[in-house]
Amino acid sequence: MTRLSVNINKVATIRNARGENNPDLVRFALACEAAGADGITIHPRPDERHIRRSDVPLLKQAVSTELNMEGYPSEDFIRLVIETQPAQVTLVPDAPGQLTSNHGWNVTENFDMLSAIIRRFKEAGIRVSVFVDPDSVQVLEAKLAGADRVELYTKEYADNYAQNRELAIAPFVEAASAARVCGLGLNAGHDLSLENLRYFHEMIPWVDEVSIGHALICDALYLGLDATVKAYLACLLPSMHNA
Repeated sequence: MTRLSVNINKVATIRNARGENNPDLVRFALACEAAGADGITIHPRPDERHIRRSDVPLLKQAVSTELNMEGYPSEDFIRLVIETQPAQVTLVPDAPGQLTSNHGWNVTENFDMLSAIIRRFKEAGIRVSVFVDPDSVQVLEAKLAGADRVELYTKEYADNYAQNRELAIAPFVEAASAARVCGLGLNAGHDLSLENLRYFHEMIPWVDEVSIGHALICDALYLGLDATVKAYLACLLPSMHNA
């Protein structure tokens, strides 16, 4: 079964625009869970432009599904993750001021650094996922570095889906197959939406988790949160194609 983790960064961005606690992140996270979401994803950046450090313990206490913390593995982030003890940490190669994630790790070039950090998290009992492009070499390197999972960066798939979905999905099937063969868990995220998620899941039904934020929050403005979460979950149901 593929699990849906809702990234609530955009909700924090709206809250921060007024400097108050509306919308309330904890209330929103609980509403996502009540609608059927399997987890909550947060990315506490150094500039706190959306998720704040003070949000993290509150969400950890409130979330009853899986909390996934994304971030660049600076020493501050490492300490925050170990203090928080989320179910999963996802390592992303974002520079401090980067607007959003726009590429995966070159694990080969950062192997020693990532291996040491992964070891620290695993010693703390935290599942580790490494954000990578759809590249089988980097998937295998992540396995060698000690990761439990990889998260495939899916923007290229989303950008090319409408033009040629078969061509767009091909490198992701190859990378996902490499993960499956070497025993790595598999996550996916970035620009997945109601338009392209079902086909992605049909072609890669063994994906463990999708993390979706921007598109889901936008859809919720039109459809309502409960209906939106349920619509995304429906895209992850087994189909005749992969039953």
